Amino acid sequence: MKTIILTGGGTAGHVMPNIALIPKLKENGFEIHYIGTADGIEKKLISELSDVTYHEISSGKLRRYFSLKNLSDPFKVLKGIVQSKRIIKSVKPDAVFSKGGFVSVPVVIAASKKVPVVAHESDYTPGLANKIGAKFCDKICVSFEDTLKYVGKKGVYTGSPVRGELLMGDAEAGRRFLGFDSKPVITVMGGSLGAAALNDAVRKSLPMLLKSYNVLHICGAGKVDESIAYDGYVQREFISAELKDVLKCTSLMVSRAGANAIFEFLALRLPSILVPLPIYASRGDQILNAKYFEEKGYSVTLDQDSITPGLLTDTIEKLYSERAEYVKRMSEDEGSDGTQKVFEVIISSIK
Repeated sequence: MKTIILTGGGTAGHVMPNIALIPKLKENGFEIHYIGTADGIEKKLISELSDVTYHEISSGKLRRYFSLKNLSDPFKVLKGIVQSKRIIKSVKPDAVFSKGGFVSVPVVIAASKKVPVVAHESDYTPGLANKIGAKFCDKICVSFEDTLKYVGKKGVYTGSPVRGELLMGDAEAGRRFLGFDSKPVITVMGGSLGAAALNDAVRKSLPMLLKSYNVLHICGAGKVDESIAYDGYVQREFISAELKDVLKCTSLMVSRAGANAIFEFLALRLPSILVPLPIYASRGDQILNAKYFEEKGYSVTLDQDSITPGLLTDTIEKLYSERAEYVKRMSEDEGSDGTQKVFEVIISSIK
């Protein structure tokens, strides 16, 4: 039996591709360990899985702005490196796979030159953690073909791992769960924290949209507006177990442009309207992700600060009328699910 250590955290986007890989690793007889923080989202998500041993380490946050915590966090990273070395010595893994996020930095540094290290970058340009960790990795898998120019000779174009269960949905089960009739379904996802501007535009568009569509609005924690009630409109903070069925009955997505989400849409052949986080609220990665998908002909992009109910409704109508062309282009993409390719890179790294 081979053993692997997975790491990555801080946001769900740094954990979900690991979760997508775990069934493939189990199928091939791997014993799986996960290194994360004590209070990060990675612990919550991984603790829900069976047969994965979770290890806690210390790690400081990597900031691009001034903070007094920048003075103390390097010591947390150093502590995390020491803890990771102990875990690696005890577990004796055949490989380490890093999905990025600040918790991954101590792990890849500790594993460097002792164990093969494979990283994965979801976004169009590498995040800070993967930029730091790159020098300690043997291979860097990328979701976007264009990202190869940023990672050098270590780069391998694989696409993004996609959770297999998402591809096994039942459309009729999804409609029953939502209580929808036969009209096309538009699913709106604002990200794990929701998106106020997007949520507001969707709600103001409902009188127009509900004439032709059902609307599922996954609006984020605490963002459900109980004062709004229409036939054909369902609000949820989150959907978990039923998500595969809900997406199967969906005709179009309206969403943020996080890399993991949009590659799931690609694998599901779901045309989308992407509303990326603006540059003043992010490092600009979602803007680049959305631009790439729009240029490929898989989605259209709306600027958050320009979105209006009328513009959103008109864009949905146009995209729906042209959706067959979008689906055809998406069906021809070879990188729509990178799970197998990432697994092959991991296997090839093990000597």
